[in-house]
Amino acid sequence: MRKDDYDEYNEAYSSGEQETPNPNNYEPRQSNLAKRDQQAKLHSEPHRLTRKRQPKNKYLHIAFQIIKWGLASGVLLVFIGIGLLAYYASKAPNISQSQLQNAGSSTLYTNDGKLLFSLGDDKRTYVKSKDIPQQLKDALISIEDRRFYQEKFGVDPIRTFGALVNNVRGGNMAGGSSLTQQLVKLSVFSTNEKDRTFKRKIQEAWLSAKISQQYSREQILEFYVNKVYMNYNQYGLQTASEFYYGKSLQDLDLAQTALMAGMPNAPTIYNPYIYPKFAKQRRDLVLKAMLSNDKINQQQYEQATKESITKGLKTKHPTNSKQRRIDDPYIKEVISEVKADGFDPYRDNLKITINIDQKVQNKLYELANDGEVPFTNDKMQIASTVVDPSNGHIIAILGGRKLPNVQLGYDRAVQTGRSTGSSIKPVLDYAPAIEYKNWSTAQVVQDTPYTYKGTNVQLYDWDNRYQGAMTMRYALEQSRNVPAVRTLEEIGLGRGAKFAKKMGVNVDLKQGLSVAIGANASTVQMAGAFGAFATEGIYHKPRFVHKVEAPDGLTRNYDDSGTRVMKDSTAYMITDMLKGVITQGSGKYAKISDVYQAGKTGTVKYSDQELAKYPSYRNTPKDSWFVGYTKQYSIGVWTGYDKISEGTIDKTGERSAQLFYKEMMSYLMENKTSSDWTKPDDVIAQKVRIGRAITTELYIKGHAPSFDNIDTDKVKKSKTKDKDSDDKDNDDQDKKDDDNNNNNSQSDSSTQNNDDNSSQNQNVVTNNDSDNGNSNNSDNNNSDNSNNSDGNDSSDSDSGTTTDGNVTYDYDTSN
Repeated sequence: MRKDDYDEYNEAYSSGEQETPNPNNYEPRQSNLAKRDQQAKLHSEPHRLTRKRQPKNKYLHIAFQIIKWGLASGVLLVFIGIGLLAYYASKAPNISQSQLQNAGSSTLYTNDGKLLFSLGDDKRTYVKSKDIPQQLKDALISIEDRRFYQEKFGVDPIRTFGALVNNVRGGNMAGGSSLTQQLVKLSVFSTNEKDRTFKRKIQEAWLSAKISQQYSREQILEFYVNKVYMNYNQYGLQTASEFYYGKSLQDLDLAQTALMAGMPNAPTIYNPYIYPKFAKQRRDLVLKAMLSNDKINQQQYEQATKESITKGLKTKHPTNSKQRRIDDPYIKEVISEVKADGFDPYRDNLKITINIDQKVQNKLYELANDGEVPFTNDKMQIASTVVDPSNGHIIAILGGRKLPNVQLGYDRAVQTGRSTGSSIKPVLDYAPAIEYKNWSTAQVVQDTPYTYKGTNVQLYDWDNRYQGAMTMRYALEQSRNVPAVRTLEEIGLGRGAKFAKKMGVNVDLKQGLSVAIGANASTVQMAGAFGAFATEGIYHKPRFVHKVEAPDGLTRNYDDSGTRVMKDSTAYMITDMLKGVITQGSGKYAKISDVYQAGKTGTVKYSDQELAKYPSYRNTPKDSWFVGYTKQYSIGVWTGYDKISEGTIDKTGERSAQLFYKEMMSYLMENKTSSDWTKPDDVIAQKVRIGRAITTELYIKGHAPSFDNIDTDKVKKSKTKDKDSDDKDNDDQDKKDDDNNNNNSQSDSSTQNNDDNSSQNQNVVTNNDSDNGNSNNSDNNNSDNSNNSDGNDSSDSDSGTTTDGNVTYDYDTSN
């Protein structure tokens, strides 16, 4: 404080005009300019008291704004909700009386639009409302919709609200449906769980309200009683009563009536033949609901619950027609495929277009059952699948032979519990080797003693012999096991399994490297996988169903453009080798004249445990396969027994798979043009000399060695020498090679498609057709040319050729 100001306060205090001044409370005099500034500030700012009240007013203002906009948003949401409901309702499908009255069955059509089969509607017995027993009505109302008669608009608000809450929480709109809504769903909507949305629920409610205004409660109940699915291709409760009990609904007792009322909720689970325990639980639940709803008394309830669930059930039913038996496995797989996509073909009124070719389906059945193909005996079974490799359509399927007359019986064609034997080798072993390692068909592989790593288990071929070094082509043609296992080991089990999975074959890695010579797969999977070779590396997943159309307009088409799973060069080289399996390898019984085809055999041995129990089965196959293809068709065939105790395959049965394939493919190709596969630009056909034989092998461009750099003479020696012998000079070794070749030619797996088994040298002369890449050969009558060993190709152009592009083995008689 300034001194003159302090003196002024002291003077005022002395005169009694003011209390003793306190310097801390003193406000100095202001100049006129300061006063004017203060007054201007007071005029420009709110009063101090006003500023203190401002926070309270601000909060009130914010609250008011929230309420105002909340109300506005609520009104807007109401209008949006009404608009959305109106929009959903406007998009609801139309529903007619015929749709309400018809059964919920689906119809199956062929690709050319012909009706093939209807699931149950033709067998239905329609019952009028006046003939429906009151006891059944009471049971249905008690378990399905207790407030049915009070629902003026066909909707139960309490149950619908519960379903809505579940949907908001992230579930679907399952449950909450009134009996009227269930009727609407069975008439025009899919039962697919994915389709149980808020939109669908609104449309159900809208249509339920409409039909509730058009039809009485009794009419709606009549529609429902006649529409529900009850297993075994049976629709409607009257039809089901006749099927299960052999009598009318009016003749059923209370317990039987309760079961009929409870089954529509889940007919498969509550099937009294298959799941009597679950059926009884459901029946008793219906009885408890009737008791709670005052429709029966305690004594009736106790008496009915004590009744056996099997009382009165029929044990025999009418047999199917022959055509139904023929188509049964196909129909079964159609139903499974549609269900797998979330539909219910028994309830959804679907139009299902399937890929069956009825003539081919009939032929499969005929070949298996009418004696055209020989089998060991009538207990020997077969499964087969025919696929169009260009689109994956399964055009025919065979689930077995000499089967009982049942619906939707056991289908062996889709079972994956059987080993494929050697038919898996092209898919799992050799195709990945070409794809990932650029192997040629002349790649040298070893057929030498082999023990699985980490074990003392030694691997043998079927003949318990080892043939030494050989080309990949020879190993595949003659189905040698050790080279296949060594090949998978080199590319890696995991890598090979991933490759096979792309082709629809799931490989169990727990089997280890033994899976190289036998993976569990079905004929459907194998036909589909080999189809990828037929289409130059494009895989189409095999399918029974082409298209599904629902009454609400939903359409799903299952065709696709395919997926490339390997390079076209890989597919071509595998096909080229598999041609030789048929012409000069293990698949000679499948050979068809004038048809370009490729294929692979497969034989499965009995395990040591099985042979210990059935020692007489030694040296006989447990299962026999053949999988083959042309450009137009791919066919997988398995033969064997359902149970090991039923017998083993004799010499006749060993050929059944190949002969069945041959007859079926001959039928399919009868009026078709057979054409060969075209060699891709990145595949090179190059001549290779093995000893004194010249053959044409295939290489990936950029990976083909020069002719002079191939040590094929060593391959020839290793391939045929005895494993216990030492290397000697070339002349002595060649003689041993000739002797061993003669010995090997006596067995089926090393047959070279020549009936002469004399100990003569085999010479191979192969020419390359530069236009299509086929290895064309013809008989060679000039022994000097065939024995040319200087590597000069000039004499090969006149050597023997065959039009099927396969190697011809000529015998040198000069020795």
